[in-house]
Amino acid sequence: MQHTVVAIQFNRLGKKYYFSTNGLDLKMGDFVVVETIRGFELGEAVSNIMQISEQEVVSPLKPILRLANFEDLKTHKENIEKEPYVLQKTQDLVRLNKLEMKLLNCEYTLDRTKLIIYFTAEGRVDFRELVKDLANEFHVRIELRQVGARDGAKVIGGIGPCGRQTCCTTFLREFEPVSIKMAKNQNLSLNPSNISGICGKLLCCIRYEDENYRDFKKEMPNINSLVWTLEGRGKVVDINYSLQSATIQFKDGTTKVFDINDIADTKEELSDDVSILENIGD
Repeated sequence: MQHTVVAIQFNRLGKKYYFSTNGLDLKMGDFVVVETIRGFELGEAVSNIMQISEQEVVSPLKPILRLANFEDLKTHKENIEKEPYVLQKTQDLVRLNKLEMKLLNCEYTLDRTKLIIYFTAEGRVDFRELVKDLANEFHVRIELRQVGARDGAKVIGGIGPCGRQTCCTTFLREFEPVSIKMAKNQNLSLNPSNISGICGKLLCCIRYEDENYRDFKKEMPNINSLVWTLEGRGKVVDINYSLQSATIQFKDGTTKVFDINDIADTKEELSDDVSILENIGD
């Protein structure tokens, strides 16, 4: 079964969601009004009309209600203009209630029936009194939503260890799992300060080249294995996956870097004891 849909996005780096076109003639760049679990929202079509299969539908498709009109766009703009005041007032109430939480951002639903406030915190926060204070202040339904460290960094932004703006604030739409095994596969220093982003989690960029490094490892000899080179037999003491080379130590203690194509791996493993090199023949 095929479904006629367009992909809708609610903020610049947010996820894309499929919505049924509901018979509307839509194109990329159109602003539309949809109903989500949060309420009525203004979204942007980031694709033209397309057909997707039943297998590609993650959750029940909801219809696009209508193309956004002038009043919808005006209301959306006014909602955005209210956000700095809402955050400041909320921060005052957080201090008043002596809560350990860091505010990130906020947003009204299009019809202004709900105000959603995002925050991060080290643990669970009892914000029941805060919700009451906020409801009395803004006279709308309040939803406080705690998000993870990565989502917090995405909102705040910053400069990564590479010297560029963080990936999550420039192009990364979704966070994919990053594991310490990936860092090990790339021979990265496992010092947390070297492989962690400003969010305190493992750098997202570690995942980008993981597949390449896994392929490299299939072709490269193992550390401490015996190999044959053009200059004799030696022990692999270091590997550079990026340059596709290995550093080989010979019986006399000298080392030399060889291209992977100039090495024949015997697949024999040695211990870390350097004295074992005495058993290596020319």
